Amino acid sequence: MIKLTASLLKRMRTRKNPLDLALSILVWLSAAITFVTLFYLVGYILVKGIPYLKPSLFAIRYTSENVSLFPALITTVFMVALSLLIAVPLGMFTAIYLVEYAKRGNKLVQLVRVTAETLSGIPSIVYGLFGALLFVSALGWGLSLLAGSFTLAIMILPLIMRTSEESLKSVPDTYREGSFSLGAGRLRTVFRVVLPAAVPGILTGIILAIGRIVGETAALIYTAGAVAKIPENLLASGRTLAVHMYALSGEGMNTGQAYATAVILLAVVIGINALSAAMAKKIARGNNSV
Repeated sequence: MIKLTASLLKRMRTRKNPLDLALSILVWLSAAITFVTLFYLVGYILVKGIPYLKPSLFAIRYTSENVSLFPALITTVFMVALSLLIAVPLGMFTAIYLVEYAKRGNKLVQLVRVTAETLSGIPSIVYGLFGALLFVSALGWGLSLLAGSFTLAIMILPLIMRTSEESLKSVPDTYREGSFSLGAGRLRTVFRVVLPAAVPGILTGIILAIGRIVGETAALIYTAGAVAKIPENLLASGRTLAVHMYALSGEGMNTGQAYATAVILLAVVIGINALSAAMAKKIARGNNSV
């Protein structure tokens, strides 16, 4: 912090333009506030939750005595996998059509993009009510893992579609022209040349989608339920880590275990992000070597 203050004072002395000085102070102040807030939140969760990380918290079966988070952890993994299995292919193929096949200036393409951006700003509880009406009631799936996964897939679909579209747009046209000049067709060019080059950006969108899935509560309460056990099948109810934490904190009797669940949730998100970032770097390194 001392070095940061000294560096800031040095910059203040060397800059003569008042506007430049004010903007520099604003940038440094914003960065400092962001870092302090981030470290405070993470530290607060760790301090509150780590003392309650006990073996009983990872028991296979949930009881009112151990309030185990293990069933919620397994349900979270299933929910993430199913939601991505539904949303990623749809989002990627839609983005491929919008970038590679649709004509420039197509009104349908513009309508799809505006709709996707609009859906990204809808509150999650609205998705939950929609999922409850369609998947739980109309289709008769009840409060189940399948209903929750389809609801979350609809939620993250605009995010995956837009990030995949921007990633495909960032691939230079020289890649496509070089592939076409060698006699490759459009489909082969897309899947052998363009898509591998866009994978790091697509993975970024998937990481953001995973973060939204893992942290979602409102939509899942209305569609997947809050049963504290490992789902026996896709039509069984279950609670994710976020719902589990919400339920414990709402009861008011197991607040420490709720903080411990937050620690595990934080570790899961960091682990998934680290794994995805390593995969993106490996893929990018492989593309550069080729």
